[in-house]
Amino acid sequence: MNRKDFFKTTALALAGIAIGPALIESCSKSGTGPQGPTVNFTVDLNASANAALANMGGFIYSNGVIVTRISTAALGFVALAQACTHAGCTIAYNAAGMNFLCPCHGGTYDANGNVSGGPPPNPVKSYAVTRVNSILTIKG
Repeated sequence: MNRKDFFKTTALALAGIAIGPALIESCSKSGTGPQGPTVNFTVDLNASANAALANMGGFIYSNGVIVTRISTAALGFVALAQACTHAGCTIAYNAAGMNFLCPCHGGTYDANGNVSGGPPPNPVKSYAVTRVNSILTIKG
């Protein structure tokens, strides 16, 4: 190997060593807590735009939050930040698995927003849901 080839090979190897950990870190689990926007909004269950919430397993997106009906009880609603903490994809409720699923890399969250499988590094933020008649209030 001549001197020119040696320096090229060495430079490429050093670049790989410098960049490699940054790439690995981008998918590693970090120590930060639940992630999501701070919100305070209402959802009218009688509005046609929110008709999906009349059925068990139905969900809507509003203000960066997924609001889901997980049971037929009056307070059977859950609200979580809608962006997966792994790549920011929009999560959806998976009624069959009774969990929240990220379609991008298969990450899953439970009804409290905790990671239950896959690559998400952190839980998603869970919001307080209260109900007065047909109005849900989502705060957090």
